[in-house]
Amino acid sequence: MLGNLAENAAKWAHRTVLVCGIADGNGVMVAVDDDGPGIADGAIETALARGGRLDEAQPGTGLGLAIVSDLVEAYGGSLTLSRSALGGLRAAVRLPGRH
Repeated sequence: MLGNLAENAAKWAHRTVLVCGIADGNGVMVAVDDDGPGIADGAIETALARGGRLDEAQPGTGLGLAIVSDLVEAYGGSLTLSRSALGGLRAAVRLPGRH
């Protein structure tokens, strides 16, 4: 999951990709931020759809975010796409801890 998110961020970033994570008693959260163009709020559903492509001019299959979303769901977690403080996309994954 992290590799997919980092690869996506590197593809779209102008210069900066930031990866951070935190573990607590409730699980783990990992966020990948970039300073690229980001995703418009209305396009998030398309970006998460299998084969969903927002820019056909860039190489790719449109599977990366959909695969991450499917895996996160399978592990009982959540994936949030939002505007990064860097100006581009923030993809944040939260996975529950083992109890």
